[in-house]
Amino acid sequence: MSGNSILVLNGPNLSRLGKREPEIYGHQTLADINCGVAESFPDLTFEFFQSEHEGMLIEKLFECEDRGGFIGVILNAGALTHYSIALRDAISAVSLAVVEVHLSNIYAREEFRRSSVISEVCMGVISGFGANSYHLGVRALVGIAPRKKKISVAVREA
Repeated sequence: MSGNSILVLNGPNLSRLGKREPEIYGHQTLADINCGVAESFPDLTFEFFQSEHEGMLIEKLFECEDRGGFIGVILNAGALTHYSIALRDAISAVSLAVVEVHLSNIYAREEFRRSSVISEVCMGVISGFGANSYHLGVRALVGIAPRKKKISVAVREA
C-alpha cells in the first residue's frame, strides 16, 4: 500500500443500508457510498471493509497498522459506537488517526445512541450528514494526517 491509503471501516448493520430505515439512513447502499467516496478522491487509495462482527473490525484495524502505508481510518462503528470497549481499546492501541463518522445525527436520536465510547480516542466525530459524513471524514483525515493520533490537552483547575 502506498502512503495515501485510507481504511474505511464499517460495523454491524451497515450492510443493510438502502433497506434498513431509509428515512433515517437514506436510500444509498454501502457500495454506493464506497463508490462515491472513491470517485470523489481519485488521488487517494481506499480499502473498504465491513463486518457484522466486532472482532473482525479490530483485526482489520490491527492488520492495516501492521501493513503500514495508511493515512488513517474512517470508522462508522454502527451500534458498537455505544458500547464496545474492545473497539475503543483497539483504536487506542494503534497509531493510526481515526475519524468517527455517522450517517445520522446520533445526538438527536434515542438517548442510548447519544453517547459514544469511541469518541474520546478518535481524532474527531462527524455525524448527521448522511453519505457526506464519509466525504467530510476523508477531508478531515487528510487535513489532520500529519498530526497523527490524538491531541491531548491538559486542563488544570485553579
